[in-house]
Amino acid sequence: QVQLVESGGGLVQAGGSLKLSCAASGRTVGDYAVAWFRRAPGKEREFAVAINWTGGRTRYADSVKGRFTISRDNAKNTVYLQMDSLKPEDTALYYCAATSSRPLFIPVVPSSYAYWGQGTQVTVSS
Repeated sequence: QVQLVESGGGLVQAGGSLKLSCAASGRTVGDYAVAWFRRAPGKEREFAVAINWTGGRTRYADSVKGRFTISRDNAKNTVYLQMDSLKPEDTALYYCAATSSRPLFIPVVPSSYAYWGQGTQVTVSS
């Protein structure tokens, strides 16, 4: 079993930056793919970005590509999401999720992820 705890959310002005953290406990996430999903008010949960177990491969949604950067520190059992050039449309509850095995390809659908955190709120003001 893996427990995921997100932190780092907050209120920021458009154009600003935030860095989210996803700390894992229970088992190492070093063998798993880890993703960030987000749910904006009144919208479905959507994939934002993910990283494979070695950190050598990443996958980004078009909406965040070039602005968000995912990284991981397996020694600290933590995944990070650096968010730059934030826009009001980035406002959402951000969730960290981890697979329970090593997928061949980095999945983008929520059902491929077995473990989820409670989320951290990111609000971008215009």
